[in-house]
Amino acid sequence: MPYFKDADDVYANLGLFMRQLAVDPEMTAALKRVDTTFQLRLRNPDSVLTVRTPGEEQPAQVDLGETTLHPEVVLQLDADTAHRFWLGQLNAAVALANGDIRTRGPVAKVLGLVPLVKPGFPRYRTQLEAAGREDLLQAS
Repeated sequence: MPYFKDADDVYANLGLFMRQLAVDPEMTAALKRVDTTFQLRLRNPDSVLTVRTPGEEQPAQVDLGETTLHPEVVLQLDADTAHRFWLGQLNAAVALANGDIRTRGPVAKVLGLVPLVKPGFPRYRTQLEAAGREDLLQAS
């Protein structure tokens, strides 16, 4: 059984997390260096998160569901895989090698996103704790 009951549940948890991460002052410089728009196309439940990293003349933007943004990088994966990844329970390199995460777009841009990951692990866990989502914290 999937961790999230529907797309709204994905948006309320992973979506909120991505929105907070995108505007976090500690992350802004790193996000500006990546300089891309990326999209997470999630399955089970179907949902889409699109993130435009901040630039010199535009703020970060995170769209949940339909978007007018045009992603340069697309990551396709199960919502459960994305959740376990942000909990720090999944190695991205292994998931890519096994086909659990499929990517489209410039390899350099995909690799540029990797250093942004580790600071997110404790933040995602803290957000779930604050929301009282023990069910999601018990994922394995």
